[in-house]
Amino acid sequence: MGLFEDLSSFLESRLEEFLRNNPHLELQALAEKLREQEEETIRLLADLQRREKSLQDEVLETAQEVQRWHMRIEKAKSVGRLDLAEPAEAREAALLRQGNQLWAQMELVKNRIKQTKDLHLQIQQKRQEVKQKLLEVQAQAAKTAYQPEQRWQTSGWTQSGYNFRDPTDPLEQTFRRWEMDEELEQLKRNMGK
Repeated sequence: MGLFEDLSSFLESRLEEFLRNNPHLELQALAEKLREQEEETIRLLADLQRREKSLQDEVLETAQEVQRWHMRIEKAKSVGRLDLAEPAEAREAALLRQGNQLWAQMELVKNRIKQTKDLHLQIQQKRQEVKQKLLEVQAQAAKTAYQPEQRWQTSGWTQSGYNFRDPTDPLEQTFRRWEMDEELEQLKRNMGK
């Protein structure tokens, strides 16, 4: 178990280092996570809207029942049938309570719909920000990738006193990234066996 934990810890640290050295991959992962959240929010919103429609229908149906029982109460009272009027009043009261409960549920669902729409808007804005940042990082990476070639092509032979052990050397950084990518691929292949 210790070996597995050590390997897991090593891989996690290498992955974190890899993501730090390749911010575009971290941004792509974040963009994918935001896309999944947006899809989930859209599904939730559709479910809530269906529930709202169902509750609206139930409220309307209950209101119609209240109206029907109210007319029955009036009719029974007008002909002196208190034996029917009193139970009809009890039924009307029960329907009114039910209608109030349905109305309260519908209001809660409406509030959740509003919150979900707000969340959806926030996710869309965040996705746009991440997309913009990803474009900036990719543009910077393309610019950085182009500059070392140009520098070596134009000034490599004429430069004197160059420090080949400089850690900020673009060629050194490019090779380190490439070697790290190869190591990561080798680790993946070894893990897959």
